[in-house]
Amino acid sequence: MTAPHIATSWIIAPAILPAITAAIMILVRRRDIEMQRVLSVASTVALLGIALFLYQAVSDGETDAYRLGAWPAPYGIVLVIDRLSTTMLVLTAGLALAVLLYAIAGWDRRGRHFHALFHFQLLGLNGAFLTGDLFNLFVFFEVMLIASYGLMLHGGGAKRLRAGFQYVAINLIASSLFLIAVGLIYGVTGTLNFADLAVKARAVAANDQALLQTGALLLLLVFAIKAAFVPLHWWLPATYAAASAPIAALFAIMTKVGAYAIIRVFGTVFGDGAGAETLGAVAAPWVVPAALVTLAVGTAGLLGARRLLDLAAFNTIASMGTILIAIGLFSVDGLTAALYYLVHSTIAGAALFLIVDLIAARRPNKLDALVPCNPISQAPVLGALFFLVAIAVVGLPPLSGFIGKLMVLDATYDAPRAWLIWTTILVASLMMTIAFARAGSTIFWKTDGQTTGPGWETASKTPMVVVAFLVGASLMLAVFAGPAVKALHATAGQALDTQNYVNAVLGPQENTEPERPITEPADEATTVPVPADTQVEEH
Repeated sequence: MTAPHIATSWIIAPAILPAITAAIMILVRRRDIEMQRVLSVASTVALLGIALFLYQAVSDGETDAYRLGAWPAPYGIVLVIDRLSTTMLVLTAGLALAVLLYAIAGWDRRGRHFHALFHFQLLGLNGAFLTGDLFNLFVFFEVMLIASYGLMLHGGGAKRLRAGFQYVAINLIASSLFLIAVGLIYGVTGTLNFADLAVKARAVAANDQALLQTGALLLLLVFAIKAAFVPLHWWLPATYAAASAPIAALFAIMTKVGAYAIIRVFGTVFGDGAGAETLGAVAAPWVVPAALVTLAVGTAGLLGARRLLDLAAFNTIASMGTILIAIGLFSVDGLTAALYYLVHSTIAGAALFLIVDLIAARRPNKLDALVPCNPISQAPVLGALFFLVAIAVVGLPPLSGFIGKLMVLDATYDAPRAWLIWTTILVASLMMTIAFARAGSTIFWKTDGQTTGPGWETASKTPMVVVAFLVGASLMLAVFAGPAVKALHATAGQALDTQNYVNAVLGPQENTEPERPITEPADEATTVPVPADTQVEEH
């Protein structure tokens, strides 16, 4: 059995493993927290190993598909791996392991079913990255919503409950819009499979183009909500600031699901090989302007933040603005920069939420408020970690944020209104530097004159080690930027190669040129172009 065939049988594992683990966690007695921790960590380590194996299996540029029940696409459910999806799987599993190690230092005891919900969340995330059709993307979005709502409320409290209602409300609206978009697209094309949709979008009648474009724009709106595009971002600051630290750190990957969906749907499915002049181009004029506003609003929120958690939440919005500027170019260089910055910002954003929690735990009277307090315990170590996380987030050397922003600036050099993009990014970076410098000086340099109190108590070393590991990951991403950029450049090229994706899922297509859209109803002298039937090769 060849390596690709071995990999095919493992494609479903990143979705099945968290589902099984979550079910087991429900059956394990809640009082047996040590057993839950062991099983949870073991499962997450195994998930990371599987993700790395799948990444290696497609590292040569292959796209592979797993057909549930051996039903041929587009009739059955298809899970697809390529460089893009496996990159997201590795990032998710690595982040999940770091967050879990932080949580088992004590956070997992503060509510019920933490570990079960945690793995259901991983099921939703991994499923979204693997799915090969729109409807199952919707299903996995809903799995994420249900699990994340439960995690949001972990630890209890009225503040979390209020933020949770806001979070559910906006996501229910997004779900409704998603279903409408799915209905419009299915009504026009008769399919929801990504590969089949890429083929059939070429032959949509001219009088149906408006419906298809409406469906595409609704999808963009849904993904914009998930990615916290301004003005659809209002739910994020309260939600992320109210969540417990490990949950907020895990949520750092959730906004990236919206970015991934934009790349997959408007880059791969509706890319140059599938009618970009009518569909992919529908999204392009909206993404960069909205991303610039998102970056500006996120930066303004950083400057106005009165709490460290607000600082971390608005940083998430600002980082999404930077990522989406690069995605909006819909070019290989732009997407390469976006993916590098996506990986960087996920790591740095998670580290920021965790270091904020460590600081707040040592300021019991002031918590994360940006006001002077009595000296905190372990201030030198915490101060050093906060400083390193801050320069990573802001984009200063020598950490990966600096390289990521340089890549985004380079990718936008020849873009329309490049001067505006550069000005926004550079001014935002300066303002972010000011915001974090103010926060750091207030927390570590200013005191209220007290020298004793509960703020001196120490805690487990494991959370600090986790934060240090994430900072180290950012440093390694900078040190090995050359190989990383090379791999991500290949990932970006493959993500924009519609025909490669179609061939991998449906089999080689006889006609790779876009078919001429139908402009008149068919009659005796007119034939309706139909994509050629293709026999799917079974693995």
